[in-house]
Amino acid sequence: MTDINELRQAEPIRLDQEKLYALYSELGQVNADDVVCRAVEELAVRMAHCLTYHEKQQWSDLRKTARSMVAIDDQLGMIALARVAQNVTQAVDSAQDPAISATLARLGRVGERSLMAIWDVQDMSV
Repeated sequence: MTDINELRQAEPIRLDQEKLYALYSELGQVNADDVVCRAVEELAVRMAHCLTYHEKQQWSDLRKTARSMVAIDDQLGMIALARVAQNVTQAVDSAQDPAISATLARLGRVGERSLMAIWDVQDMSV
């Protein structure tokens, strides 16, 4: 019988909580909640679009969408997700499908965990 090992991809999610706190200080609770909710929804949509564009080999759309995520990630202090979205952009520029596939898979993992983490931080009496 052969043993099968499962590799678990786990990398830390890095959030700059000070950016989120500054957003809340600047906009107030209600407006900041609205901004965060819209940004999180938009990030989820853009992550899904990235996968679709990769599947259809629409490289310029994939690059543009990944690049557009960086500004949103930065606004919310999602350091790790911003870095991974930038890596996707660079992979598209390299035109190497294995690199694009790998960075997109990472975008999905880091993105999902980052979106959950932003809600956790937001719920902590921001």
